Amino acid sequence: MLAVTVGMIVALLLAGSGGGPVMLAQLTIRQQLIIRVPSHVRRPADPVLYREKNGPKCISAGELAGAQISNYGVDLLLRGGNRVRAKLAGDCPPLDYYSGFYIRQGLDGQVCAERDSIRVRSGGSCEIERFRKLVPLSKK
Repeated sequence: MLAVTVGMIVALLLAGSGGGPVMLAQLTIRQQLIIRVPSHVRRPADPVLYREKNGPKCISAGELAGAQISNYGVDLLLRGGNRVRAKLAGDCPPLDYYSGFYIRQGLDGQVCAERDSIRVRSGGSCEIERFRKLVPLSKK
């Protein structure tokens, strides 16, 4: 892929003008970022049990650190150690068949419930219905 900067374009326009009038051009850059989330997270020696609480509407894509597929959805591991479960709408293709999946963030840099989806490497997608915060159960 060829990386062209705005300065390079201006320099080329000025160099080719030969002292005559300078023609200017407009360059529009659009960017799309797709985040590949690894689906294999090292399991702790003693499995931790979690209970679900109300979760956020959106999660910053920069906070995603990993994911683990569960029977209840996709558990997202966030930077700092917190976990959020993405509850998926309807029937989804098998997420665990292929190693990993993709989450496409919105233009705002967020992954939001009822807006974004998880894309399976086989080509299917599952809409994120809602997020639930996971809180570890205390051992008594």
